[in-house]
Amino acid sequence: MKELKDYIRTIPNFPEKGVMFRDVTTVLQDPEGLKLAIDEMQEKIENLEFDIIVGAESRGFLFGMPIAYNLNKAFVPVRKKGKLPAETISESYNLEYGQATLEIHKDAIKPGQKVVIVDDLIATGGTLEAIIKLVERLGGEVIRVCCLIDLPELGGKEKIKNYQVDTLIVFEGK
Repeated sequence: MKELKDYIRTIPNFPEKGVMFRDVTTVLQDPEGLKLAIDEMQEKIENLEFDIIVGAESRGFLFGMPIAYNLNKAFVPVRKKGKLPAETISESYNLEYGQATLEIHKDAIKPGQKVVIVDDLIATGGTLEAIIKLVERLGGEVIRVCCLIDLPELGGKEKIKNYQVDTLIVFEGK
């Protein structure tokens, strides 16, 4: 049986020269890889007391939604600016390759609700830091961050070091 890391495709020099892009579409395209990823991420959080899984557009949706469904939890999407239809709050942040803004509906999280954030990977930590800020501005409490992949050389875990972060795969090198 293959290990989860074996399902990840690495694409050199994408989206720019010197970057080793860790492509999770190969996990999604393989039924065994997809099941393994969802099951292993779910194991990291299934014994926690929490109310909501928050996932960032778009790969956080792919992993967070089935876990929320399996655990009978609510799922809240965090989207790129201008994509949500109701009243939102927003947070801008720096990416590895530029800047972006994320939004969440103002009524998505109630004060005191416990939140687990699910995403495909942690690189520089900018996306996760922005999501944490959004959740906390709404009064939610982030109790765990769960990502499929960690790219430790980019320092993302250090940026959100006050939160417990679980990852399944570690890739050394950019």
